Amino acid sequence: MRNVRLGRTELEVSNLALGTWAYGGDWGSFDEDEAKSTIRSAVDLGITFFDTAQAYGFGVSERLLADALWKVARRQDVIVATKGGLRMEGDRLLRDASPTWLRSGVEGSLRNLRTDYIDLYQVHWPDLHTPPEETAQALESLVSEGKIRHVGVSNYSPKEMDELARHGRVETLQPPYHMFHRDIEAEVLPYTAEHDIGVLVYGPLAHGMLAGAMTTETTFPADDWRSHSSDFTGERFSKNLGVVDRLKAFGRERGIPLAQLAVAWTISNPGVDVAIVGARRPTQLQAVTPAGDVELSDSDRAEIEGILADSVRVAGPSPEGM
Repeated sequence: MRNVRLGRTELEVSNLALGTWAYGGDWGSFDEDEAKSTIRSAVDLGITFFDTAQAYGFGVSERLLADALWKVARRQDVIVATKGGLRMEGDRLLRDASPTWLRSGVEGSLRNLRTDYIDLYQVHWPDLHTPPEETAQALESLVSEGKIRHVGVSNYSPKEMDELARHGRVETLQPPYHMFHRDIEAEVLPYTAEHDIGVLVYGPLAHGMLAGAMTTETTFPADDWRSHSSDFTGERFSKNLGVVDRLKAFGRERGIPLAQLAVAWTISNPGVDVAIVGARRPTQLQAVTPAGDVELSDSDRAEIEGILADSVRVAGPSPEGM
């Protein structure tokens, strides 16, 4: 698997990262032993980059990652990223990038991850109620204390990154990006390229749609966010599944399974450094990791572009909709 420099940081990371959102409960139930096996398998496959978040079960995902990872990897050999800035108030999930909550989140993540430092700490979603200078100053203090090494953001616009960067560092961005959600191509990727901001994208498999197993009859458990998403029901879902069938045929002609094609497409964009892939079991991860070495030609991308012309945008989740 290829390693890349993550933006302006000195971090050298695998171009695929293992994402642990599924281990927090928002995707329905999961088998804890299989999840730990998947994390250990990631190390065996050459993945050195692991992404989690405080809000993935508020400690559940972080603790599970630590339980599995530290049995097979030395701390200095892996890069651990987590996110903060979301909190529960009753049954509502709120954005909170205030200094008090960010500091509390970092301290909690350090305990959950059983580590002395976090390689990359990211603000999970922009908080419109906290002045950016307060957020930036809190993050700079945590860097100076050695609790976090690098600062990133997730789901931020160029304007929001610019406002935060006036008062502190913004070294990475984690946005959604896949064949059915390409918003970042217009303004975000030009901005990150201009400012040497590392880009690690999430959802490259369109939240499972590009894994290739879904049909119009597919349903989801009530505790899976997709069960109440318009992206995965009705005419929009059916239309995109038709595009999926054409992408499968394109991949078959080249000996590339659909899931690998989808992930390879994201990192073939020169503005993208890393694709975050999720998996519930080792076999799922093993099926997609060869994408890290797949190279798509300009003509491949042009043909894919023609296929995607018939697709419908998949919005994906916001924290308030979870």
